Amino acid sequence: MTQSAKRRTVLLATGATALAAGCGDGDDSGDGGDSTAASSAATGGVLASVGDIPVGGGKVFKEQKVVVTQPEKGDLKAFSAVCTHQGCVVADVAGGTINCACHGSKFNLTDGSAERGPATKPLPAEQITVEGNSVRLT
Repeated sequence: MTQSAKRRTVLLATGATALAAGCGDGDDSGDGGDSTAASSAATGGVLASVGDIPVGGGKVFKEQKVVVTQPEKGDLKAFSAVCTHQGCVVADVAGGTINCACHGSKFNLTDGSAERGPATKPLPAEQITVEGNSVRLT
C-alpha cells in the first residue's frame, strides 16, 4: 500500500469515528439515561420547569434534541438542537447564542437564525407549551 493510501484510510476511519461521536444519543449525564423521562417528554410530558431555563440563556435537552431559550423573562422559545451544518447536537447556550461545538456555528437564541457559520440555515422552531411553571414539548 502506498503512503497516500494509508493516509486516506486513516482519515476515513477518523471521520467515521467523529461522525459517530457527533451523532450519538447525547446522553453524557453519566447516569445511563432515563428512557422513561425522555419518552414522556417526547410525548408532551414535562421537559423542564420555567426556572430551569435562565433568562438571557437557555438549556439543551440532548435526549429530546431540543433547546429551550428564554431571551427575556417569561418569553420561552424552542428550537431543534440539531445543527443545520452537519447534524451535530448543539453543545450549550452561552454568551447570548446557541453554540455548536463541532464546527463553531452560533445561533440566535431569540429566533434560531445562524449568527456565525459554517451553518447558514436557522435552527428549526419546535413547539412547546408553558402550563404554570412546566415547560412541555408538544
